[in-house]
Amino acid sequence: MTETPLFKYLQIAQELESDIQEGDGDHGKFPSVRQIAHDHGVSIVTASRAVQVLRDKGLIRTVNRSGCHPVSPSSPSTDRWAILLRVTPGQWHQAAKAMTMAGFESLAQREGLTLVSDAFVLRKGMTEQDYRSQVRAALDGGIQGVFMLPSRLNDAGARQEEVFLNGCRRAGLAAVLIERNLRGNDRPLEYDLVCTDDVGGGAESTRHLIGLGHHRIAFVAGSPTSSHNDRIAGYLFALLRARPAGRGSGGRWAPLVLEQSPTLPAKVAYRELADQLLAERADGVVCYEDYVAMGLILEFMVRGVRVPQDIALTGFDDLPIGNAFAMGITSYAFPSKEVARQALRVIRQRLKFPLDPPVKVVVPGKLVVRESSVPQGRAAPSRRQRT
Repeated sequence: MTETPLFKYLQIAQELESDIQEGDGDHGKFPSVRQIAHDHGVSIVTASRAVQVLRDKGLIRTVNRSGCHPVSPSSPSTDRWAILLRVTPGQWHQAAKAMTMAGFESLAQREGLTLVSDAFVLRKGMTEQDYRSQVRAALDGGIQGVFMLPSRLNDAGARQEEVFLNGCRRAGLAAVLIERNLRGNDRPLEYDLVCTDDVGGGAESTRHLIGLGHHRIAFVAGSPTSSHNDRIAGYLFALLRARPAGRGSGGRWAPLVLEQSPTLPAKVAYRELADQLLAERADGVVCYEDYVAMGLILEFMVRGVRVPQDIALTGFDDLPIGNAFAMGITSYAFPSKEVARQALRVIRQRLKFPLDPPVKVVVPGKLVVRESSVPQGRAAPSRRQRT
């Protein structure tokens, strides 16, 4: 008998779809391509095409080393994603978390996605088996992948994430990192990453301060993470570009990178940073986060240091605190909606091509100028004035 692959594979796909809808099968398992070829008397190629039709319809999902599994018709959505935000605990924890979630919630509403925020819990003392159990439960619940904002708090948290992500990879659960790579300096990229343009943000914030006439500009970092390191890189690049332009020498635009202590209470850490900045005669500061900029602003005001006349500050992420008081914070805004959109595109691509090398997608942000760098009533310098 002459086989006509085009129509035969569609016929097989229709029969298999009927079996899925009727709940036939061995405890939720889906037959292998080889089994389908044997049962229907067709080639492996034809059976593979039939399986692909069902996969494209969202009726089955493929799990590495586990074959194909039907997607339950009772699931609220066949487009289900987990989201795990490991935001650093602290006073502004909820605001930082809400900023990232806003983009994904908007995307979910627009695209009809289901976001699951409680699928995974990473705690001290959990074993590799605990993580594998969570991943298996997520897959059984129809979750296709996970978006994760890694912790920047400590190395122990990074090790937890390494074990968790390794379990995801082994089980075939796609994972995309948001905003930063796993904690550590010079850590290679092992998973897809979608982040804001931290290099560009560091450079633009620094150029903004240079354009306002500041020449002893410091950078305050907080953790050995890719986002902070990229921001430092942009800051250093802007300073390097300023020096050959004939704008000064010696201490002018000389790099000054300080780190906030991870062990001190916030108040004490801000006091220590303010001491160092004043001792170095800094007149501008690029802070890794808005709440650090606000902490320093309050510390300077207590000491009678005028902001921004004596020392101007900028932050990152455009958190609500940055525009909650008369002294607003100039900030490089986190593009949450575009980050979420790109993350969804990347994770879908990962599902199609699981063996491709990891990618890093950079999304431009925007510098929002407020009173922490420009006094009220004074216009911010144009790009032409700054260069």
